[in-house]
Amino acid sequence: MDFDNKTAVVTGGSRGIGLAIAKKLAAAGANIAILYVGEENEGLTAKNELEQYGTKVEQYLCNVADFAASKEVVDKVISDFGGIDMLINNAGITRDKLVLNMDESDFDTVIAVNLKGAFNMIKHTYKHFMKKRSGRIVSTSSIVGLIGNAGQANYSASKAGIIGLTKSVARELAGRGITVNAVAPGYIGTDMTNALSDKIKDSMQAQIPAKRIGTPEDVANVVAFLCSDEAAYVTGEVIRVDGGLAI
Repeated sequence: MDFDNKTAVVTGGSRGIGLAIAKKLAAAGANIAILYVGEENEGLTAKNELEQYGTKVEQYLCNVADFAASKEVVDKVISDFGGIDMLINNAGITRDKLVLNMDESDFDTVIAVNLKGAFNMIKHTYKHFMKKRSGRIVSTSSIVGLIGNAGQANYSASKAGIIGLTKSVARELAGRGITVNAVAPGYIGTDMTNALSDKIKDSMQAQIPAKRIGTPEDVANVVAFLCSDEAAYVTGEVIRVDGGLAI
């Protein structure tokens, strides 16, 4: 895969799956714009890691749930890089509780970041991709968006929404040479899952036919394929990266 002279925007790109995706694309020659929230040092650390690949890298502090802020950062990236070729909607949060105990804010906040954030970024890059008559949009859903999970009604709903958003936008943009796809990770070894007890992790792993917890790189490999020329005829798809968990 060759992404020389192409620019990828990766939301939630300062750690975990987002950083793994950014590294995979940068290693293949892509310039990278990472969007993140939180500590500035986290963004700087990610930028330093990505610069080792020799491509242009910039960091942008942006809450993708904010419609105006998302537009501002998209315009800034286009100005800084001269255009956008790939949009990776990876930013996401959890507020896990049973519905019985879930506050309205728990639901609204997760939907705002995970689903509306993806919409905001697609909305603000839409015309840019149309004018170029090319582009790749890949969003991170989840297997819980396909099968649900107790205690994650808000997260599952947001990730199911990503699937509907992906398929609808894919239909709108396919005629312009733009592909729109999603990946649905299963249990992936990130900061969140690494904090779990060994007992819980062993229980999780026992449910996976592949008998191992996935890595961020497992997801990044699929995202890179979907961004490549080799996937030019793949659109509107949701690819599970779960070791067979949701078979």
